[in-house]
Amino acid sequence: MSTGPKPLSPAARLAIPLLVVLVASALVSGISGGLIRAGWALPAFDGFRWVAPAVISHAALMIGGFLGTVISIERAVAVRLRLAFAAPITAGLASVCILAGAPLAGHVLLLVASLVFIVVNVIIVQRQQAAHTVLLLLSAAAWAVGNVLALVDAADLVALPWWFGFLVLTIAAERLEMTRLMRRPRIVNLAFHACVVLLMLGAALSVVDARSGGVLYGVALVLFSVWLLRYDIARRTVHTEGLSRFMAVCLLAGHTWLLVAGLAWAATALGLPLRDTALHAIGLGFVISMVMGHAPVILPAVARVRLLYGWPFYLPLITLHLTLIVRLAGGLVDDRWRSFGAAGNAVAIAWFALTVIGSIFAARRQAQQRLARTRARA
Repeated sequence: MSTGPKPLSPAARLAIPLLVVLVASALVSGISGGLIRAGWALPAFDGFRWVAPAVISHAALMIGGFLGTVISIERAVAVRLRLAFAAPITAGLASVCILAGAPLAGHVLLLVASLVFIVVNVIIVQRQQAAHTVLLLLSAAAWAVGNVLALVDAADLVALPWWFGFLVLTIAAERLEMTRLMRRPRIVNLAFHACVVLLMLGAALSVVDARSGGVLYGVALVLFSVWLLRYDIARRTVHTEGLSRFMAVCLLAGHTWLLVAGLAWAATALGLPLRDTALHAIGLGFVISMVMGHAPVILPAVARVRLLYGWPFYLPLITLHLTLIVRLAGGLVDDRWRSFGAAGNAVAIAWFALTVIGSIFAARRQAQQRLARTRARA
């Protein structure tokens, strides 16, 4: 008989309400900073001191403050250790420091968060020695290296390959875990590990040679995309129904954007003006698509809430990808299209958040109606 999900530990029950606030503040400020960078004036925020830091530190807020916190929350709940919650709390507080005009303190806290996160992943590897857990540990190390580089010079772009490597390797590890029971030729597994090595080499080389390192990094992203599009189990589950199909659509769309990102990353390193495409094809097309696909599964496991999945989940997903096309393709022609697309991206993310919240209330209402019918029969 199923016992259901394990109850949250006392540490989790205390930490999660604070973490929700920290995640929301990092997300809202990060998106606001991104919109201003894309050319939008936001009069409602005039006079707020956090606006300028949000613009300057957009990447740190979105990758470290938002995604770093979210990913480490999930890992902390899974490992069920008090120590593990130090990573998301520290990462969340780092975004508060950055927004308060203390970027040095913020970047120090991000580094501390990533170091704690490494310790958490070492514990996970000790508990389960597998290719995907080792890759998760490597992704945590990539986050730490990026944080060290950002601490040395927050204005230097050299941290970005490591920060994005953290996200790409985290998602790749999750996909590797999901496909571990699928039979594949040994050469296919070797090809996956070769992609990991190339990505790390590209990030490392970018520190000393942006051109060569950027090309190698872009090639690694392309090869990762090809591997995922060919061997991810989403190729099968897209033919199912309901939530499984929705997740598969999110994944396959994200893998496609990773291909675009890899080509744009290499082209940018060669001097073409495609940096916005390279960064946001990964950050929005790949990563946020993955977040949308996994949220209906991860959120109930982490927060112990029930979601009522339905077709409305597709609407923000479609909006995200259509507006990203407008942003990246139209932005090559006119900056106004880039601005319109960026606004559409923000709307899609907000729409998805509201859809999730609505699905939680819908699930509660459904449970209450079911209970009422049961009592009426009794």
